[in-house]
Formats: sequence, structure tokens, C-alpha cells
Amino acid sequence: MSNPIPDDITLDMMRQSLYSAVVSDALDGLGFRRQSPRVRLAPLTIETTLVGRAKTTLWADMFHEDPRPYELELKAVDSCQPDDVLIAAAGGSVHSALWGELLSTASRNSGCIGAVVDGAVRDLAKMRQMQFPVFARGICVYDSLHRQRVIDLDIPVEIDGVRFSPGDLVIADLDGVVVVPQEVEQEAVARAWAKVFAENAVRDSIRAGMKATAAFEKYRIL
Repeated sequence: MSNPIPDDITLDMMRQSLYSAVVSDALDGLGFRRQSPRVRLAPLTIETTLVGRAKTTLWADMFHEDPRPYELELKAVDSCQPDDVLIAAAGGSVHSALWGELLSTASRNSGCIGAVVDGAVRDLAKMRQMQFPVFARGICVYDSLHRQRVIDLDIPVEIDGVRFSPGDLVIADLDGVVVVPQEVEQEAVARAWAKVFAENAVRDSIRAGMKATAAFEKYRIL
């Protein structure tokens, strides 16, 4: 069984061939068994495979007037780089919508390709028209002004106990969101790539009439 693994697997190649489950399996094999939040982060705007680099923000609820409204969130979106995925770690709070059309537009202008929001968003119709990928806990009509704000950026953050560090590889699709630590990225991606081709061989064998038990005994993949 051939497992062609290119020397340099680019982000565009990952978008074409990889998906969250196969990357999670590769991380399992490397001993990294907690790299996907178990909370539901649904693709609310477009069903796609989002692959990019973590651009992290840490959010907090607030209950007073913000003397510097939107300060750090605007700094975050303006400092995005090409292929960044904006990570909004808000502890699952739906106190307000901390992401919407204008931040999507501004971050896209800086090269950002999507957002993963551990909280609520709004302006769904407009973001769907933009085809801007947003994965989030839910929807809320309230503006974040005087309700939530970014308190830090470009630092390690956690979603459901899973750490996202700046520059980590992020893969998100209908099945979930997976983060790949940079120290194991090369090996994890190579293993995931190999498993994709192996799964194709298993699928072809089963379609050709091989029993599932026999296919597993032959390929050791399920």
C-alpha cells in the first residue's frame, strides 16, 4: 500500500486532503490525546475545512463602561497575518456577541482566513454572504461594547482545557476543531497524510466486497 508523503506539505495541500478527525487520530498516536475541545464549536457561516495558524485573543466579561472600547480586539484584527485563524477564548460566555461582520471584514483585510470563537457571534447573514468561516458556541444579538473585551492577545489560551498557542496549526470542520502543537506538527501532519491514503485503500477494498473484519486485519485501520 503506497503512502506518498511529500517533503513539504503546505497549508493549501492540507486544506485539500486533511480533515479534523484524521489529524486527531495522528495526534493520538503521538500521545497528544486532548487536542480538540469537546464543546460544540459549530460552523455557523460556511461548511468548509479551515486550516491555518492560531492568532490568539483572550476575552473577559465586563459589567461597567469600557474606558477604551474595542482597543485590543481592533489591535488583534489589524495585526493578523495571512493564513491566521483568529482564536477568541472567552470561556464559552454568551454575555454578548464578540464577533461579527465588521471584525470579519477587518481581519480578512489583514489576511485572516477564519475565526474560532469560544462564545457568541452575530451578523450571520452578512458573514455567510462573505463566505467567512466562523466556528462558535452560539449566537447573540448584543454588542460586546461594555459587555466583553479582549484583555490579552498573542499568548497561550485555552478552550475547554485545550491549549492554543500563537502559531499552532488549527484544523476545523464539521466534526470539530483540532489544534496541533508546533513541536509535533511535522510528524502529526505526515502521519495524517499517510492515513488519508491508507483509509482510501481500505474504503476501496470494502467497496470491492472485502468484509470489514478482513479489511481491518489487513490494514489495521478503521
